[in-house]
Amino acid sequence: MDINIEYFNQKKEKARAIYYTQKTIYSPYFKSDIVLNSDGFHHLQFSARRERNKREQILKFSLLPLALKVIRNSGTLQEIRRGFAPIGKTGKDGLKKTKNVEFWTFIAIIGDSNIKIRVVLKRVGDGNIIFWSVMPDSNLKRGQKLYTDGIEDE
Repeated sequence: MDINIEYFNQKKEKARAIYYTQKTIYSPYFKSDIVLNSDGFHHLQFSARRERNKREQILKFSLLPLALKVIRNSGTLQEIRRGFAPIGKTGKDGLKKTKNVEFWTFIAIIGDSNIKIRVVLKRVGDGNIIFWSVMPDSNLKRGQKLYTDGIEDE
């Protein structure tokens, strides 16, 4: 089944409006602000330099308001990952600079439908902690379409 491009654009613009109405969200876990920048919104649409399929983008756009609530309310962290990752463009020598990258994951059951989601925050080097991603925590049931509701209710 093809996604109606007008429907997709409506979902994307609604998500963009929700995301960019604020530049930061206070996190009780970090006791500091989490930055909502273009990197996080871009990651909802692209992964590994490829565009996500439209269904996946709509799902992430629909989960975004719930993710922002999780950041505002979570005082307990479920997962931490740390390591070095290539950052930026490849140099003339064919190499990329690497920096220390940290990821933090909050898992919550939230919303009227009791959806279990994962919210990922990221920091590169000594930079700001930013919103990075949101996704369902478990596989969706066959035929379940979370992207059809939720974003208008927020």
